[in-house]
Amino acid sequence: MDFEFSTAFARRADETDDLKKYRDQFHFPQHMGLPVVYFTGNSLGLQPKTTKSYIEQELNDWATFGVEGHFHAKRPWFAYHEFLTAYSAKLVGALPSEVVCMNQLTVNVHMLMVSFYRPTKNRYKIICEAKAFPSDQYALETQARFHGFDANNAVIEVQPRQGEYAIRHEDVLKTIDEHKNELALVLFGGVNYFTGQVFDMKGITEAGHKAGAVVGFDLAHAAGNILLNLHEWNVDFACWCSYKYLNSGPGSVAGAFVHSTHHGKELPRFAGWWGHDKDTRFKMEKGFKPMPTVEAWQVSNAPVLSMAAHLAALAIFDEAGMENLVGKSKQLTGYLEFVIEEINHQKFAGKKVLEIITPAANRGCQLSVVAHGYGKDLFTKLIANGVIADWREPNVIRMAPVPLYNSFEDVYRFGKILQTLL
Repeated sequence: MDFEFSTAFARRADETDDLKKYRDQFHFPQHMGLPVVYFTGNSLGLQPKTTKSYIEQELNDWATFGVEGHFHAKRPWFAYHEFLTAYSAKLVGALPSEVVCMNQLTVNVHMLMVSFYRPTKNRYKIICEAKAFPSDQYALETQARFHGFDANNAVIEVQPRQGEYAIRHEDVLKTIDEHKNELALVLFGGVNYFTGQVFDMKGITEAGHKAGAVVGFDLAHAAGNILLNLHEWNVDFACWCSYKYLNSGPGSVAGAFVHSTHHGKELPRFAGWWGHDKDTRFKMEKGFKPMPTVEAWQVSNAPVLSMAAHLAALAIFDEAGMENLVGKSKQLTGYLEFVIEEINHQKFAGKKVLEIITPAANRGCQLSVVAHGYGKDLFTKLIANGVIADWREPNVIRMAPVPLYNSFEDVYRFGKILQTLL
């Protein structure tokens, strides 16, 4: 696609977009009578218009059946999480038995680390990326301390090289090899929240396993954004939230993956009754009998209203298809990159005043940009002019033109607003 910084080009591109119908299936905040330029799907996705009817169905069934809704609702609550399984498995490249929706993201990080971070006196170190999302950092620190280790020694962060923002894959592999005799766990974000860098999860998994470590991923910024193939990559475990790219509402239910090779093993876990064999669950007997799938890691019964919102969104993803979404994402994000570089050319004689720090070869739909010499004031003005983006200290504006509901004209409008403010 040959990009142009013009209204005519943006509208032509939108007209030929095979996914354009999905834009009308979402609610957009308004600014001065127009939909905002919403580039914050990497923080909180927009609400599908079908979400309300999905939740109302459960409210109506609650009103009609009371507790009997567990068995007589349109979608019986007793096994509600199962309605999400096939969609979720396809989304992350997993077997249905490897995926379950439960809890929230960091709860799942902790619950899975109970099983998969099993440090010994000699093997106790955890490798993660520098500037991982703070919740992951806190989880790793406190898990190390819980097991009696000094977190400053146990948690190893792979840093970008001096003057760079992205982390080189060879440096990840080198760090794993350097600590292979002491390494218990490799836990990376699939996509770094700050830079938008997509990590080579297959390569990291292979290196971690070669070193004798367990490998897991936090897919908060990956699920619904990039193509995933967790089963074939032999990832040991992973988890993700559903409120960013997956458009399932603030604080909505999260997802978890455990590779089938770990099913049925006598692994340590913090158990609850929803992980117990469902055929005997209501006998209320002592003695935990785990389900033979990832469902064994469930603790509590399903948060049905949250799952209803998630189900509404997953149905849209399934219809649109991740391959189609990723194809549009590359074009849309490529256009955003083009517009930013065009502004650099027109306003600053080609100087990288607007510096994109997201690596072009390893990204989803997020671009992280440093506006040198402008800082947060520019971000504040963007918000005041109807562009909802995301600011991250100390000096990065994150923007994510997501393919489900963003358009090429959104990108063009953003460019014109930004050009005026600089």
